[in-house]
Amino acid sequence: MSALVSAAGAPTPAERFRDAVGVALVALLLGVPMIGLTTVDQGGALRVATRWPTLLAFVATAFFGRLVLRFVFDRLKKRRTALERASGAAGAGSHSASKSHGKILVLVGWLALGIALALPVVYADNRYVVDTATTVLIYVMLGWGLNVVVGLAGLLDLGYVAFYAVGAYSYALLSTQFGWGFWQALPVAGAITASFGLILGWPTLRLRGDYLAIVTLGFGEIIRVILVNWTAFSGGPNGIASIPRPSFFGLPFKPPGDTPTFASFFGLEYSPAQRIVFLYYLILALALLTNLFVTRLRRLPVGRAWEAMREDEIACKAMGMNVTNVKLSAFALGAMLGGFAGVFFAARQGFISPESFTFNESAIILAIVVLGGMGSQLGVVLASLVLVLLPELGRDFAEYRMLLFGTAMILIMIWKPAGILSQREPTLRYAAPGGGA
Repeated sequence: MSALVSAAGAPTPAERFRDAVGVALVALLLGVPMIGLTTVDQGGALRVATRWPTLLAFVATAFFGRLVLRFVFDRLKKRRTALERASGAAGAGSHSASKSHGKILVLVGWLALGIALALPVVYADNRYVVDTATTVLIYVMLGWGLNVVVGLAGLLDLGYVAFYAVGAYSYALLSTQFGWGFWQALPVAGAITASFGLILGWPTLRLRGDYLAIVTLGFGEIIRVILVNWTAFSGGPNGIASIPRPSFFGLPFKPPGDTPTFASFFGLEYSPAQRIVFLYYLILALALLTNLFVTRLRRLPVGRAWEAMREDEIACKAMGMNVTNVKLSAFALGAMLGGFAGVFFAARQGFISPESFTFNESAIILAIVVLGGMGSQLGVVLASLVLVLLPELGRDFAEYRMLLFGTAMILIMIWKPAGILSQREPTLRYAAPGGGA
């Protein structure tokens, strides 16, 4: 709801109060069907019951929360305006501020890497934490792959889960039908998924914006429908089971027997947690390689071409750039990275079915890229933590889980409309003769 502002420019307490009352009324209208009314079983018949204390608490929280938020936001806005005026007067210090901002991001990145490396050691006895962290890393890898298409090239893709599915089914079929191992199937599955990226990219070369989004959404649904109905090929709704798990250089994570295992080779006592930790470090290594790959690509001519096309495709054509090849390369490379994540997902689960590759997954991956900040690698990590951990933390509030999740996303977009890390260092910086940038 838009805020009422006084003639002097700063909202008065009375205006903040009226704004909070308006928010409370909206909360009341939404809360009556969602919170205030429920059904209970009474003698085999359903009866509508009311939960007025819970509804009033919800409305009161919305009212006082809006008051506090408006007060805090007004103070921050006033402070930001003062800082902008000061920085405008001192304009020479903007470059040094940008450099310090970049150093902070690098420091945060190294800190996050240290925490990721130490996590399985600290929580060695807690499988839930390690499994949840592994899921976060899968979404980080998917987010970095989609970031190539959406964040760098500016091509809206709503069917990215299709590449995730192609990678998973490629490994599942290669391993169960032809006996291929994880490392043998990984590059082949990536190449197959990249070819699907070209298949999607070629017919959509002339499309932009909403039209491109609709076509990519249709592509994702086509892949899912094929997997559901082509039973002889994909197993249909039953999926594919008994998918081989990756081993440590040929050493399986099994109890000691006639053949060497990971535990017997290193003289360790067998524990199921060894496979869980190995899978965690495997996806961490794949995610780090993905980050290094995308970061290096951004500095190459193809990466600069992606960003130029994102800013102004017509200007790129006028400069003689082959926009066709640029778009196809973005689709192919982004699809390949999604396929790698799909291979790991199939190897980790040991079973896949079309239910794992619905549009909801595409929406979550796209939300990770947008909430993290378009083109921001570290922003993808932070958004993955938010979007994966929030539903997990909300398991104790089963009735309000999605309500809390949606509220958190709305608050993030209000607080940071351009993403959690909307500011990022430029790929290349021009050094002026005088030493400036």
